[in-house]
Amino acid sequence: MTTEQELPKGWKKTTLGAEFEWSSGGTPKSGIPAYYENGSIHWLNISDLNDGLVSYAEKKITELGLQESSAKIVPQGAVLIAIYGSIGKLGINTIPLATNQAICFTKKIPEYILNKFLFYYLLSIRNQLITMGKGGTQQNISQTVLKGVPFFYPTSKEAQQAIVNKIESLFAEIDEGIGRLKTAAQQIQQYRQSLLKNAFNGELTKEWRSKHADTLPSENELLAQIQTTREQHHAQQLADWQTAVSQWEQNGKEGKKPSKPKKLKEFNQLEGSFSNLPKGWCWVELSGISSVIRIGPFGSLLHKADYINNQIPLINPSHIKNGKIIPDFQLTVSKEKLNELNNYIMRENDIVIGRRGEMGRCAVVTSNENGWLCGTGSMFVRPLNSVSSKFYAYIISSERVKDYLSNSSIGTTMQNLNEKILQTVPVPLCSTQEQLKILRILDVNLTACDQLAAELSKQLKQAELLKQAVLKVAFSGGLLDK
Repeated sequence: MTTEQELPKGWKKTTLGAEFEWSSGGTPKSGIPAYYENGSIHWLNISDLNDGLVSYAEKKITELGLQESSAKIVPQGAVLIAIYGSIGKLGINTIPLATNQAICFTKKIPEYILNKFLFYYLLSIRNQLITMGKGGTQQNISQTVLKGVPFFYPTSKEAQQAIVNKIESLFAEIDEGIGRLKTAAQQIQQYRQSLLKNAFNGELTKEWRSKHADTLPSENELLAQIQTTREQHHAQQLADWQTAVSQWEQNGKEGKKPSKPKKLKEFNQLEGSFSNLPKGWCWVELSGISSVIRIGPFGSLLHKADYINNQIPLINPSHIKNGKIIPDFQLTVSKEKLNELNNYIMRENDIVIGRRGEMGRCAVVTSNENGWLCGTGSMFVRPLNSVSSKFYAYIISSERVKDYLSNSSIGTTMQNLNEKILQTVPVPLCSTQEQLKILRILDVNLTACDQLAAELSKQLKQAELLKQAVLKVAFSGGLLDK
């Protein structure tokens, strides 16, 4: 924003309150159906503001709702600005409508100032308005504060129109570039999903497989190998249990007797209407290639009072980001509490999965997170040693499994998974050699995708900054000379 000493010739310094009449709306009581049923008057929420022309609001009120509340009709062509929550969101209404108290609007704009000039001016000072916000969770600015904000403008409407025209012309060029960047970002995401799809239907390694056909196991051999691994693991569980029972007896049977491992379930190849797989591959349930699938502790096992700072992190869905585990060291438990929840401790190469909200959000537990606690909102899978955890983490995050989980999940407000749903997820099984080959291909290509996506994100931010630069020049009079 320019200072009074720097004002270009023909510009005037004033305030938003001195030049414009402002008002705000009100909300008809939601508990009175007559205020909303069969309403015909568009009633604007902050979510309806789009930093552009506003010609529609999802919610509507009735004439009675307007008359018996503090809601007000906003005149056509008024400039609207959010003063609560999303401070600075803007719009120009193209039809008469009503709005709530969180939106301020111009009751009257003097004929010597263009509404679009005011709109772009407010857009140019949005960040300044945000810093003026007061309050806790939902920041706000009052009309009094808004009215005291300085306002600079050329007294000539022709000059105002020239500035508006130049801003819109430059914005159109920037938006065209932004559109291309967003299209490229979407194409990268589509390529990622296509890559994952081809990785897990055998297409990605089709040529490699033909060259190594003589050394790869058949479906029956593959299933036999998995079954052997399952039996060996179960035998080790029984041996460990027997050792634990002996130790318990030696300690005078103090505490609860160690629980005997459950009987090993039958493991079979899945038959059904699944997509075709290459020769040597087969469909199995996720439980068939896992030794443990478990929901994190809930109910009386873990309370908010158990949470302390800077001890052993527990991992909920919010801590799983872009395939990595990002802990919150303000949400941890003591070593003593961790020992009480021994069955929920995650180990290296486990896959932790969010069971609430976004389906398919998962990450492989690395040596850094070994020994951390699975949170109430998460589950973890412990794949058998003969399969790759990273391979199956990619599968769980693929669109096919995401769709499966979404269709199988329970809950209305928020999707939820349980152990049975995760146990029965159909997953492809191929040889260990092919799993590792697929991972090498994915690592190279997905790393390239991530790098491109990061660069596009950087350019998108630069494009938005460029818009702010345009506005800064515009309201210092610089665009009139361009």
